[in-house]
Amino acid sequence: MRLFLFTEWRFSCIIWQINFGSVVKTMAMIEFDEYKVKLTNIRPKLGELANSLGIESCNEELERLHAQIESDGFWDNQEVSQKIMKQARLMETKVEHYNKMCSHWDDLMTICEMAIEENDDSMLQELTDGYAQLEQQMEAARLETLLSGEYDNNNAIVSFQAGAGGTEAQDWASMLYRMYTHWVESHDLTYKILDYLDGDEAGIKSASILVEGPNAYGLLKSENGVHRLVRVSPFDANARRQTSFAAVEVIPEITDDSKDVEIRPEDIEMQVYRSSGAGGQHINKTSSAVRLIHKPTGIVVSCQTQRDQFQNRETCMRMLRSKLIEIKEREHLDKISDIKGAQLKIEWGSQIRNYVFMPYTLAKDTRTGYEMTNINAVMDGDLDGFINAYLTCAATGTWVTKS
Repeated sequence: MRLFLFTEWRFSCIIWQINFGSVVKTMAMIEFDEYKVKLTNIRPKLGELANSLGIESCNEELERLHAQIESDGFWDNQEVSQKIMKQARLMETKVEHYNKMCSHWDDLMTICEMAIEENDDSMLQELTDGYAQLEQQMEAARLETLLSGEYDNNNAIVSFQAGAGGTEAQDWASMLYRMYTHWVESHDLTYKILDYLDGDEAGIKSASILVEGPNAYGLLKSENGVHRLVRVSPFDANARRQTSFAAVEVIPEITDDSKDVEIRPEDIEMQVYRSSGAGGQHINKTSSAVRLIHKPTGIVVSCQTQRDQFQNRETCMRMLRSKLIEIKEREHLDKISDIKGAQLKIEWGSQIRNYVFMPYTLAKDTRTGYEMTNINAVMDGDLDGFINAYLTCAATGTWVTKS
């Protein structure tokens, strides 16, 4: 009797497993059908992206550029040939990224059709991950269409300046420096340190980096402004909540010599000092670092990356020239003499973004209204949401109005 009951129970379990497996498989096949519908719906958006990105005109321009590159005497003028090669590489990258998205869409649709036809649910996870990746690629391409400014594709010079508040503000400036360098590294961009001045006890008083890569300025221009931190200070023995400010300045690196800007030698005051940093055989032992002060505007630029003073001065001149051109064109000024150095008030009421660690965690942009509660992710460089929101608001004009 017991054997009979055990056999019946085991048989029931097998039937249940078969039925359960059948239900699971049926649900998986329904998901394949849903993904097929999703893929069908986003296919027209790929066509819209091709128009927005100007893929057809890019292909036509590439044919013309390749004909130039293959022509006799192309390398006779190195300066011109390098510019043409750079332009060709940028267009090739744009077309390649778009073609990869189309191929990715084709692969995902093939997975769907094969799975439905063969009643095979083994590739569901691959399809799920692939669709999420395609959505991210299309969103990145959509944002690229919003980067239509004259200098959006240029490299970016990003400067950090601690506000009033001593060690607390200097520590906040170093936290911002870390946040942006992490963002740069996660987006396959590169950066070079142009200037770095350590704080008295911790952090940094100021720093400047050159971010290099496609659309560096277009993506980072949203970060220009004052950033406010609220936290329990690690430098306060009484563990009181402190508010700190630091300014981030973002300008494009402008290398186009055709831009009309005159910098007279008599308008520049040059100061030299010893480089700060880890030190070494040469650094910190000679006055190789250079600081230039543009007297008519009060703009100050510094560089200490090279061992040679003249190379640092040349870098400073490029930084100064870029800053003067950017301010002149942003303010629609006719003369350089009308420019006054950017006077950001690094204080309450002037911030573009608040970072709150205490009593709750929140990072919120005051211009777009975009916010994230995972403050640790933000400080580790997760800034895409803020950048995307800024570009969308800039394109549509839908800024948050301050009450």
